[in-house]
Amino acid sequence: MGEDGEETVPGTGKRRLGVMGGTFDPIHHGHLVAASEVAARFHLDEVVFVPAGQPWQKSHKTVSPAEDRYLMTVIATASNPQFSVSRIDIDRGGKTYTIDTLRELSELNRDTDLFFITGADALSQILSWRNTEELFSLAHFIGVTRPGHALTDPGLPLGGVTLMEVPALAISSTDCRARVERGDPVWYLVPDGVVRYISKRALYRGPGTDGDGREVGSHA
Repeated sequence: MGEDGEETVPGTGKRRLGVMGGTFDPIHHGHLVAASEVAARFHLDEVVFVPAGQPWQKSHKTVSPAEDRYLMTVIATASNPQFSVSRIDIDRGGKTYTIDTLRELSELNRDTDLFFITGADALSQILSWRNTEELFSLAHFIGVTRPGHALTDPGLPLGGVTLMEVPALAISSTDCRARVERGDPVWYLVPDGVVRYISKRALYRGPGTDGDGREVGSHA
């Protein structure tokens, strides 16, 4: 398992595509900074964001509608020509599994090296995912982590995983949702357009708030 080094993934001359899967509920600046940093470090030609349709790990939790999460991701990534958004997991239907995502992207992007970008916390659970051996044959996995976070798992294949520190990952979607529910602002934690979308759609709204991080009747 490599750490913070592009030299662990030698170039093959093929197109290099980053794949950032996630619930994106909501997408925030931590996701965007992580994708940008990985793209620069690994010389990626493009990063495609793939919002999950029905994330299997969160079947016991309430998740915002897929269309809302997709549109927030489109809004957040629109200004960066290196970023794109795919509907493959949403349109496939059923629970979303990473193996299905990578199989489909591999078919759609022949002669391309795939780099799957995920949080180090999720990466530590990867051995419980479906078809792990095939996962590592389809893509190199990049675990983005907060500074000082250590991940040691003897089951992860050497050369198949790289860890990379990204300071902005101190932001979390869970915290963003909780802030909106409490009536606290999320400006500068998520892109401006996403803040406005959350307000317009009244996502994550708690009692007595307007969905924009303000208490009803306040002048903030």
